[in-house]
Amino acid sequence: MSMQFGYVSPEQIMKDRADYARKGIARGRSVIVIQYAGGILFAAESPSPSLHKISEIYDRIAFAAVGKYNEFEILRQAGVRLADLRGYSYDRVDVSGRALANVYAQTLGTIFTQDPKPYEVELVVAEVGQTTDADQIYRITYDGSVWADSGFSVMGGAAEQVGQYVSEHFTKGASLEGSLRLAVDALGRDTDEPRQLATSSLEVAVLDRERPRRRFRRLTGPVLDSLLARGGSETSPQPDSEGSGD
Repeated sequence: MSMQFGYVSPEQIMKDRADYARKGIARGRSVIVIQYAGGILFAAESPSPSLHKISEIYDRIAFAAVGKYNEFEILRQAGVRLADLRGYSYDRVDVSGRALANVYAQTLGTIFTQDPKPYEVELVVAEVGQTTDADQIYRITYDGSVWADSGFSVMGGAAEQVGQYVSEHFTKGASLEGSLRLAVDALGRDTDEPRQLATSSLEVAVLDRERPRRRFRRLTGPVLDSLLARGGSETSPQPDSEGSGD
């Protein structure tokens, strides 16, 4: 009786690919996407000022990613080209975050099942609406799975631990300053000992509901420092009014 050597079951192949992709993603710092009263906030710890994890895709749509930079940069560029083509061929309002999320899911799913190596990436596509209830946040994983997150989304190596902190402190309809302070505090909870992150190591952007047409805006320098300072004062304990006479 002859024996067949070198056979690997499809289940084992998929498991090995998933483990490989998860290990690559786990090496990256977390990214937080969180709703606030005026739009959607994106925050990440990024040591490089030029290699962005957060980018604009279209008028009301932004993209955030963790994992292998060259791989998610390929996906970002493809998303920009697709959005531009659809907006030019039809109408700008026909470009939606949901449609882009579906395309990314199909692309990642095909790569995961057919290519020798899966992409080591996790993505968020977010679209700001006219109201908070109309905002959309879609998280797409390395195997093409899509999750419609409500309120916030967290990706990266310490997503579970960072996400737990955000979940415990998230308030729907919070201000930009308060949401930014929450996001930065949560990013520093990716280790056993909480860290204080320097402004220079942060990449922050918003989809601002009140801006005309192009809603994407990066927050840097003095603007970011001012927002963080105001956010800290919002979350600090208030003095007891009954003891004010002392």
